[in-house]
Amino acid sequence: MRPEAGQRGIFLASWFPALNGMASPLTVNTTIRPPHSAIVEGLAPQPPSYVLVWTLLIATLLAAPLAFGAVQEWAWGGVAVVAFLLLLFWSIAGARQGRLRIFWSPLLIPAGLFFLLGTIQFAGHLTMDPIATRESLLKLATDLILFFIAGQLFSAPALACSPLASGWTSGAPPRRAGEGSGDLAAPFLRWTVIAYTFLLALFAIFQFFSSQGLIYWTVKTAGWTFGPYVNHNHYAGLMEMLIPLMVASLLPALRQGASAVLLGFIGLIPIVSLVLAGSRGGFISLVAEVLLAAVLVFLCGPRHARKVTALLGGAAILAAALLFFWMAPRQIADRLATMGDGTHSPEVELGNRLAVSRDSLRILRDHPWMGTGLGSFETVFPKYQSLPSDLIWDHAHNDYAEALAETGVAGGALILFALGLFFRLAFRNLRQRLRQREGWLPIGAAIGCCGLLVHSFVDFNFHIPANAAWFAVCAAISPNAEPVLKSMPLGFMREKKP
Repeated sequence: MRPEAGQRGIFLASWFPALNGMASPLTVNTTIRPPHSAIVEGLAPQPPSYVLVWTLLIATLLAAPLAFGAVQEWAWGGVAVVAFLLLLFWSIAGARQGRLRIFWSPLLIPAGLFFLLGTIQFAGHLTMDPIATRESLLKLATDLILFFIAGQLFSAPALACSPLASGWTSGAPPRRAGEGSGDLAAPFLRWTVIAYTFLLALFAIFQFFSSQGLIYWTVKTAGWTFGPYVNHNHYAGLMEMLIPLMVASLLPALRQGASAVLLGFIGLIPIVSLVLAGSRGGFISLVAEVLLAAVLVFLCGPRHARKVTALLGGAAILAAALLFFWMAPRQIADRLATMGDGTHSPEVELGNRLAVSRDSLRILRDHPWMGTGLGSFETVFPKYQSLPSDLIWDHAHNDYAEALAETGVAGGALILFALGLFFRLAFRNLRQRLRQREGWLPIGAAIGCCGLLVHSFVDFNFHIPANAAWFAVCAAISPNAEPVLKSMPLGFMREKKP
């Protein structure tokens, strides 16, 4: 690769025998992510073998929620196997190309350290439930791989040289990152998100009114089901991520003159399905997402777009409310009306959730530094339970309190570091990004992550494998990033470029 102006790097080569007995160079390029204004040229298109990785990752993301949120062993185990296969296929594709380009995300640092903390707990026999810790490490490794692979495929520079970009298929030279069909709002990715979110929400609504609590009209489970999920709160958690992604994907089509009525209907159905789910935490998270989006647009968006955004947003909220009250049974509206009360619920009451969170902090008091071990909450909690109940508390219904109990101050510090780094990367240079089409989808992904982070104060969505996988992918998409060419040492040959 020829160095471009303003780029610097060290190119290192390692030689390995090719199939024909000759030798071919293998270059490992690691790219880091600077401000969005950086322009990178000369990115070579990827070989056809990357299509398999792309297709398999998208298929996994689409299938995981349909398998009851991938909560059963066969489902999350299958996701784990696919994740490791994705890493293998991606490595093989890079080796066949002779160049392994890595788009590096700083978020991998706290995530990797958190995984290392869990490994130390397991290997050092510092966990009170080794089997649960081993399972948690496997799930965490799966999410880390999905995060990494999504960063290689869905980031702006990766899509700029994607095999789905027109520059690759037509033989034309690759475009700059952020230009044409190779930007982060690539039509294939946008329409996949739109179609999947709409169809999943439509299925959930039809099932809600016709299945009498059965999943797929055949599977009977205990609890309040919705869509393919056993727990309606976890369906809401998935929609909290998909709705901002879908809205950000619809904006380019609306700007290109597509029917506003049709696109508005497509966008309203998932919102109505989330509210119909009756999840109070999900409803509050959706409101938080709307408020965050409004603040970002009014503070950083183009002035000429603020009035239009306010009118469209207000009309959408009003239409969604009217459609909801026209469709919703009375008990759903009554349930949402008790959000400030939190004591009239057939499920876990808000007061009980707060009590469990307080008891979780008592675990932290006795195990302050390293916690009791990843995944050990169900084993440890009965000793600290102050709430009289026959229920088995497998989770704290507060992901933050549970994480502190299981990983202690060390894990809490890494979580705070990761959150601070995420917000810094996801919401910088907003004025410039909101003026560019390729900036919409990353911001939608960031808003979706924020919605799930809010919901996690009263639920355990991060322990639902399908939702955790989608969060990992959204977190990989959301950082404001384009690469500056840099390389990591490999082998013994070192050549400095001016």
